Amino acid sequence: MSKSIKLAILGLGTVGTGVVNLINDNSDELKRRSGRDIIITEVGTRRHRDDIDPSIVQNSDLMATAASDNVDIVIEVIGGTTLAKDLIMHAIKHGKHVVTANKALLAEHGNEIFALAEANNVHVAYEAAVAGGIPIIKVMREALAANKVDWLAGIINGTGNFIMSEMRDTGRPFADVLKEAQDLGYAEADPTFDVEGIDAAHKLALLASIAFGIPLQFDKVYCEGITDITLQDVNYAEELGYRIKHVGFAVRRTSEKDEEGIELRVHPTLIPQDTLLANVNGVKNAVLVDSHPLGQTLYYGDGAGAGATASAVMADVMDLVRVIGTDNSSQHGHHVPHLSFMPEQLSDTPILRAEQMITGYYLRVHAFDNPGVLADITRILSEAGINIDAILQKPAHKVGQVPIIILTLPVVENQMNLAIEKIEKLDSITDRVVRIRLDELA
Repeated sequence: MSKSIKLAILGLGTVGTGVVNLINDNSDELKRRSGRDIIITEVGTRRHRDDIDPSIVQNSDLMATAASDNVDIVIEVIGGTTLAKDLIMHAIKHGKHVVTANKALLAEHGNEIFALAEANNVHVAYEAAVAGGIPIIKVMREALAANKVDWLAGIINGTGNFIMSEMRDTGRPFADVLKEAQDLGYAEADPTFDVEGIDAAHKLALLASIAFGIPLQFDKVYCEGITDITLQDVNYAEELGYRIKHVGFAVRRTSEKDEEGIELRVHPTLIPQDTLLANVNGVKNAVLVDSHPLGQTLYYGDGAGAGATASAVMADVMDLVRVIGTDNSSQHGHHVPHLSFMPEQLSDTPILRAEQMITGYYLRVHAFDNPGVLADITRILSEAGINIDAILQKPAHKVGQVPIIILTLPVVENQMNLAIEKIEKLDSITDRVVRIRLDELA
């Protein structure tokens, strides 16, 4: 009979408890699928839990649990980038396979962690680190392995998506909806990581590395939050046939001669309201992948929560269980490489700077209602090589002042920066130009 696989869980918060419950509820199903009994032998927790099976060792010394001889796989769900890193490195050095949901840790230190795992012939699995219960990591690393990914676009932070959805549906401003998100438990007391796009940037760094075969480079992700999005712009976007979403993009930019670089960017974006991605609402997540020869595919579901994250954690455990004990099970032949490409085949394709990015734009310009003002604005855009797709002039909000909304075709960011600088210097312009990027997802 095949031996049991023994798990240690580091952290018994929402996700850790969810993993315990899933194993208790679905133990028969797990055994039927893996051919092994999967049991929790130890948990690392600072606070003793009376509701945990007494046969499970509860240890406040997390380092000891990570290296225990009575453990095959270590599940790290404590979060953070300090203690969690030390624990994972310690577990790897002691020959343990690791499953983690820690996107911040992997985005910032994944290159080091994966290299150590390779050196110690163990594997670090991280399906739960991106988009919760959506199996996007497995899809990117395995199902799309024969495809060349051109770009991907993801709504990968549920808090930000909830806020943008509620602003549109209820007509309430950002601050009010953020307060509701906090009351509902969707947003932390300090929501910075969510509303400023940092959480999404961590996840995008992981997805981009898998998509393009590049080292993890979180520090090069352009990041812009949603705190300045107003109801005025949400409504104008709707009127023009678009919705504003907080989206992460990873785009392979090529010229006729060669590959130029990769865009990694998280920011508010106007996307056509008749696309599937525009209709991902509430706290749901979705990732749209465009690859050759398959084309566009969309992956949708719960991006957070105990059940969704525990499901992803245990999917990784099941993959590891199936290879533990087989001949040469720790070698590359039995594991998909951590970032989908063989480590020695990762490329040094440059990450493009913000001013090199190419997108369409939504511009909102407030101007005195003087003759010729629109002609001046369009002349500046034309001289900068920027093509206009649509113009909407609204009734005056203040006496003698009118908002002008302009949609442009894709343009290099630096050209737009120079054009906006010139527009803001016009005597007829009464305020700074509001700009939000636009992508047709085509």
